[in-house]
Amino acid sequence: MTTETRPDDREFRQKLRREMIARRQALAVAELATRSAAIRGHLDAAFPALAERIVGFCWPVQNEPDLLPFVAALRARGGRVVLPVVVRPGEPLAFREWWPEQPLQPDRYDIPTPTDGDFLTPQALLLPVNAFDAGNHRLGYGGGFFDRTLATLAPRPLAIGVGFDFQRVDSIRPAAHDLPLDAMVTESGCHRANRAND
Repeated sequence: MTTETRPDDREFRQKLRREMIARRQALAVAELATRSAAIRGHLDAAFPALAERIVGFCWPVQNEPDLLPFVAALRARGGRVVLPVVVRPGEPLAFREWWPEQPLQPDRYDIPTPTDGDFLTPQALLLPVNAFDAGNHRLGYGGGFFDRTLATLAPRPLAIGVGFDFQRVDSIRPAAHDLPLDAMVTESGCHRANRAND
């Protein structure tokens, strides 16, 4: 159940976000690679039809799971993948097609972003998390971009969170605008909810 965002909930989420980002950034290179490989394996096993969809992903920053080999494999199987583009703060994201040789430039948040390529509408989204809970609510970076985007796109894309087991908490104290993910994939497996399917 979601609640209106109270000041103590905002403080809780800000503190949780800082703690989880710090834990993730403390991962050793080899451990990050091992956990990321496990996540990619679970994604491939749980969602074999992703190569038939337009799939959005996020460029990995701050030791987020590295999905680059996974999305490159989707492309090799004939799929199309897109990266989010911040058009304006406070608005839904747009998505540009990505390919391995495509030049990227840091956006206002210092995230590598395509500056050209076709704008496409994703049918599935692979979303990094800073924390997640049993209701598959996602704690992101606080900008609300993905919540606005999921609320706007019709039909709604399949929303798959990607993160690490240590990021699971009892509750992120979701606000009324926080939309649950359809599934959450960690190094230990795929945890489905709502309408998730392959």
